Amino acid sequence: MLLERPGTVVPTKDDAELAAKASRMLSRRAKTALRIRLDDGEELTLPTAAAKLLTHLLTEMSQGNAVTLIPLHAELTTRQAADFLNVSRPHVVKLLDQKKIPFHKVGTHRRIYFTDLEAFKETHEVGRRQALDEIAAEAQEMGMGY
Repeated sequence: MLLERPGTVVPTKDDAELAAKASRMLSRRAKTALRIRLDDGEELTLPTAAAKLLTHLLTEMSQGNAVTLIPLHAELTTRQAADFLNVSRPHVVKLLDQKKIPFHKVGTHRRIYFTDLEAFKETHEVGRRQALDEIAAEAQEMGMGY
């Protein structure tokens, strides 16, 4: 499960409150490089992209969401892919066997690049939204009150 990946942060209530305050403060400043003064007085400058990422991270934590950073080049197991897609592992294996998601093998184990999994999810979401829009339009035409 992605929540079990090393480095996953599940915020406590206190963490969420601190993150909310910090994200509000940073969101006003995240359009430029961010300078941080460390406890020993030394200053650290973060690039703009890192400041934006930090703001997003703190916003998610403030909402109590667990956060995991996954590098784009990361290779996921079928279990991790299933957790990311919110489906069963056998369903992911079926998608791989049907060649709907690219994968490669490491020994006998299937591995999926995160970028490929993310592309599949986005394509699937677009199709799902279109289908729901069509159903809603049909319901409107039939006067079903939706």
